[in-house]
Amino acid sequence: MAIYDYTFKDINGNDVDMAQYKGKVLLVVNTATGCGFTPQYDGLQDLYDKYAEQGLEILDFPCNQFGGQAPGTEEEIASFCDSRYGITFPQFSKIEVNGDGACPIFVELAAAKPFQGFKGLKGAVMKAPQKMIDKTFGDKAYIKWNFTKFLIDREGNTVERFEPTVEPSDIDAAIAALL
Repeated sequence: MAIYDYTFKDINGNDVDMAQYKGKVLLVVNTATGCGFTPQYDGLQDLYDKYAEQGLEILDFPCNQFGGQAPGTEEEIASFCDSRYGITFPQFSKIEVNGDGACPIFVELAAAKPFQGFKGLKGAVMKAPQKMIDKTFGDKAYIKWNFTKFLIDREGNTVERFEPTVEPSDIDAAIAALL
């Protein structure tokens, strides 16, 4: 994958060369501050606290495409995440994950690990929004909702996709296996 070929703006507007993450295990997540899954920030931070020294990086890309659930400026998003969840992992500027303006990293990640459906009881609830997203973006509905998580190994290979209905604690073992 060409993940290391990109440069993105961080939440403060600074350029971040993704090549700096070569050799790290990455968890790339599209997030939102006003989503029913927003409390997953706690679990993501727990994973980061547990594994950052062993080589895990969590890359947070806010996205406002799902019901306007990431409103506000980058500064407001960063402030919310810091004050509410104590986020210390890298956060990036807001992006789109679907449609013609989709961030290329999410297009690549979704192509490597396509949507396989939502699981469990929460998954049943997510079927209606999924249909709405599919109808809106058609064949460019790469991501179905906020807090879709992609696990990337140290060589840049996309290993797994975890839908929003999967809690961060449930992917602990998959991360540990790559570290």
